[in-house]
This record gives sequence, structure tokens and C-alpha cells, in this order.
Amino acid sequence: MDKADKLSFDMLLGHLKAASEATRLRLLFLLAQSELTVSDLTTILGQSQPRISRHLKLLCDAGIIERFPEGAWVYYRLVDRGAGSFLTRHILSHLDEADAQLTRDQERLEGVRRAQADAANTYFDANAREWDEVRKRHVPEAAVEEAILACLPDLDFKNHLDVGTGTGRIIELFAPRVERALGIDANPRMLSVARNKLTQAICPVQVRQADIYNLTLQSNVLGPEFDLVTIHQVLHYLDDPALALSEVARVTAPLGHWIIVDFASHKLEFMRSDYAHRRLGFTDEQMHSWFRGVGMTPIKVQKLAPEKISGEELTVTIWIAKKQ
Repeated sequence: MDKADKLSFDMLLGHLKAASEATRLRLLFLLAQSELTVSDLTTILGQSQPRISRHLKLLCDAGIIERFPEGAWVYYRLVDRGAGSFLTRHILSHLDEADAQLTRDQERLEGVRRAQADAANTYFDANAREWDEVRKRHVPEAAVEEAILACLPDLDFKNHLDVGTGTGRIIELFAPRVERALGIDANPRMLSVARNKLTQAICPVQVRQADIYNLTLQSNVLGPEFDLVTIHQVLHYLDDPALALSEVARVTAPLGHWIIVDFASHKLEFMRSDYAHRRLGFTDEQMHSWFRGVGMTPIKVQKLAPEKISGEELTVTIWIAKKQ
């Protein structure tokens, strides 16, 4: 641990006091594994909402956990940087996970996760027809993912921002190559899916509700800048993609890379009315103009066209850019 990360006497004492109570230690054990709401935690611990809230406030005040509002919910998680995180995880590493109390808590946590997964499946079932209709018009997702990973084969990254993260699949793809990842999305239901799915991700991951036009990212989450930004099948839903890219550029690190995946320009007008697409794909010239306007240099374009050509298929394009 660097000297700058060490705690003062009073701060260390505060951390130890905050952790030295049975319910709060159980809370830390759970929050080290997953982002959870007060409702989740009351279900798992079998205690009242006011009692759980009081303990969470004390842990937040001590700087051991942090809270993130998301729509009508507030999620809590262990801080994952600094001396406070190091100390808390060191304490938790000495817990015997076979302890009867922790085993019961773990089983109830798994029950909460199963309920969340069931809710996610219900959501996907309700939207499956739309997604299947779009997917059958372009190359298989596996081929797209393979091409995405091959775009920057020799680079690893510190901080990954996935814009419009959806289920978190792109974060999963890059997890072995990044130190930390943050996925943002405007849809709380999708974030619930991603949060549940990414629990076992290789790298530290957070997902947050955010407005793509106003990325008020907290610097204590991952730092203010990202050296890898991915935007997968998002821009065609936006009224103003250029404005969104300008905001993304603001949080991109110098020499940072963008990987943008979307449809090439097409003429399938029904995609607007049936599937809420605001833009019918993009030309390379249009995308490159937006890149240059926000200080990004285009470095690569790859087209993935379906084999069948009938005039109703969609070509997937991958655009790569680097910040100047």
C-alpha cells in the first residue's frame, strides 16, 4: 500500500469501530459480493428497514461503503479503492465462509439473485420478438463479438466505460483485458440484468444509471477518464448522436480508444416505427466527421455484412477511433 493510501489514527479507528458490530460485519460480507438495495438486505438479514438503513448510514459515514441512487432505488456497495477498501477486504478475508450465520446469509443472497434473474427473464421474454427480428437481419452476434475483440488485439486497458451497457455483455468480453469497468444505461431494468449477470466478472465492475448527454461520473468510482470506451448498438436510438459523442469524449483519457458498433446506413423505414430506431444507421463519413469534431482520430473501419442479400439485411459496422 502506498503511503498516500494510509489512514490517519482517527480514520483507522472509525473504520474499525464501524466494522466491529455483528449486523454491520454481515452487511460488509454481503456488499463485498454484490451491489444491493435496502430491500435486498432486509430480506437477507431478516431485520427491519430502519435498522438496516441506520447501519448502512454509519458504514457510509465511515467511508467503507458507498451509495448510488438509481431511479426509485438506492444501491450500496463496498468501496473498491483506497486504504478503506484494503482494510475492509483484509478483515473479510479472515472470515470463515463456512460459518453457520454467513452460510445462511449466503443462501438468502442467492435467493435474491434468483428472484432478480427471474424478473430479468420475464423482461426478456416480453421483448424477445423485437430483438429476434432485428438480430436475424444481420450477422450472428458471435461473429460481431469476435470482430470486436480483434479490433485492438495488442492493447490492455485500465478503465473501461461501456455506454448503453444493456445486459453487460460487452463488459464481459473485455473483462480479461481491463483493470476496472463501468457500464451505464438509462434503463433500470437493464441495469438490474447487468448487475446480476456481472457478479462474477473477472475485473471490478460497476453499473450505473446515467444520461449519455450528461455523464456526471463521480471521480471516486473509476477516475474521471477512461482509456477504453465501447458503444454497442446505442447511437441509432439517439436524437443527437453527435452531442452524445461530445460528452463521451469529455471523459475519454488522452490516447484513449473508442470502439463503436452500429448499423451502416440503410433504408429500412419500419425500424423507426416498429423498433424505435431514431437513425437508420450511419455512413463512415458521418461518423468520422463526428469523431474529428470532438478530438478523436478515426483509425479503422470494419464492415460485417450478412451472406444473404435481399435488400432487407443490415450491415454491422465497427468504427475505431483514438483520442488526439
